[in-house]
Amino acid sequence: MSGIPSIHPEQNHHSSLLQPSGCMSQLESIALWFAKRQNKEVPDAIRAATVLFAADHGVAAGIDRQDAVSTTIQRVKHASVSDSVIAGLCRQANSSLHIVDVGVSGSLADNDTVEHARVRPSGTADITVEAAMGQEDYWEIVGIGEEMANRTIEAGANLLIAGSISSGSRIAVASIIAELIGLSGEAALNPSPDSTPEIYAAELMAVEQARARIAGTPSHDILRELGGLEMAAMAGCYRAAARKGVPVLLDGLVSATAALAAVAWDVHIAGWMLASHVSDDAGHRDVMDELGLEPLVEIKHSIGEGKVAVLMAPVLQSAITLQRGLASIEAGEI
Repeated sequence: MSGIPSIHPEQNHHSSLLQPSGCMSQLESIALWFAKRQNKEVPDAIRAATVLFAADHGVAAGIDRQDAVSTTIQRVKHASVSDSVIAGLCRQANSSLHIVDVGVSGSLADNDTVEHARVRPSGTADITVEAAMGQEDYWEIVGIGEEMANRTIEAGANLLIAGSISSGSRIAVASIIAELIGLSGEAALNPSPDSTPEIYAAELMAVEQARARIAGTPSHDILRELGGLEMAAMAGCYRAAARKGVPVLLDGLVSATAALAAVAWDVHIAGWMLASHVSDDAGHRDVMDELGLEPLVEIKHSIGEGKVAVLMAPVLQSAITLQRGLASIEAGEI
């Protein structure tokens, strides 16, 4: 799937506004990007919606990843409280926040702030021996992602941020990136900061086993074979947003991997994507290059759970505000 083109019509746009340099010029480019997609000279103010999909991965169950300290269910419970980091960032960015359980091991039934849409009660299957999910489950979870996108857009959102909450996605993410871009397992999976050489070796072996199992699978079916429920939901969210003509702001490496899989369905989806950041994590820059995206910032490690994307939303709004001010100068209004 190498060489995915992304659609950026604003690259042919020659602004007659004041032409600042450096960072200011980049902000103008962002504003022009939104203006082209909204078909307006000056884009509307950003009204963001953040959706976090939570699920577990069967492939991680047999590998000691020290998840006893930070399981998916614990992370969901933490994110769902009003004083969590992501809740605070969403308030700062004037973004709605939706947390959706699509396959977390353990019960969240008593958590009223979490939306319950489980497709599989304990996450995906072990991708080293079988498909992550069957066709019926796959399209159901893609549909849930599409439904969340449609619902938030109907409520007024003109920018979608889809993120994930999952403690065991590393193997699935690396397998998808390696398979769709053509990287080696080592190039797509680096050791996590808290792992041991033994854990990394087991993870790398799992990546190779999963890839060997699905040899010859078409690119549009890689996500069903190797991905997580949360990734399929994010991909569905991205596809629905593109169909509605609403931009999406990618979050971390898992979000970017879901975007890569969505573009395997339809290359035109890439034209509706912006990337909040790129990290030094294995495969992240490769995914950005494959999608034709230039991230807003670079950080050492991908954070995930929507945090960096939501943090960048006010920067996007600042770009639009700047564009509005430049348009006022050009029109002689100030």
